[in-house]
Amino acid sequence: MDSGNTYWNDRALLEWQVELGVTDAILDAPVDRYALETAKPKPKPVEKPAGPPPVPEAVEVDAVALARADAGAAMDLPALAVAMQGFEQCELKKGARSFVFSDGQPAARVMIVGEAPGREEDRAGKPFVGRAGQLLDRMLDAVDLGRAHDDPSRAVYITNVLPWRPPSNRTPDKAEIAMMLPFLERHIALAEPDVLVLMGNTPCQALLGRTGITRMRGSWVEVGKIPTLPMFHPAYLLRNPIAKREAWADLLELNARLRG
Repeated sequence: MDSGNTYWNDRALLEWQVELGVTDAILDAPVDRYALETAKPKPKPVEKPAGPPPVPEAVEVDAVALARADAGAAMDLPALAVAMQGFEQCELKKGARSFVFSDGQPAARVMIVGEAPGREEDRAGKPFVGRAGQLLDRMLDAVDLGRAHDDPSRAVYITNVLPWRPPSNRTPDKAEIAMMLPFLERHIALAEPDVLVLMGNTPCQALLGRTGITRMRGSWVEVGKIPTLPMFHPAYLLRNPIAKREAWADLLELNARLRG
């Protein structure tokens, strides 16, 4: 066959195939395209930038246990005051102006426990200095008792369940009372009073586990082995002057107990 004719014949066939749309040449042997895909190198995984470290779970703090440990370590009243003032678990501390520990003579036979500081007490750093405190002083003076009395047998020592003022003078809640109770119990143990006076529902709830001052007032109970007399809080007497008659009877009962 003429080689020139073969060339032109093959070229005509190729051009005809191109016109038909043939773009790839087929090999003499079949190609396994899937095998070719798997043989390709796998791309390296993209390393993600390190994010923020995981936040550790919050550890729940047993505030009552901490208070019990701090209170138990105090060997005298000044040490107890330092321990209470440094106690950071009570949120009331953050909003109060002053730490209010006590007033009067620590060696007094009578220890009075109130609720919490009010506005005037928060300013002065002493318990019972507002209108209610002034009424309390007049009540005590009527039976020859007082926080400034020279005779320890006629003096009184005053503190509160809470040493910091609650916002807007609200009533302390159960958690706050429970948290500060170990300090109050240690306070009483270190002061060693002959008689306790609980003024209002809050100290009764803290030390007796119950409330209802109108039913409890005037009846002797015990905290530990200490004779204890629940009485109306002076602030209640300012709002309800008619109850001063019962308060006077309670004062006479307290005075008779001290002189008996």
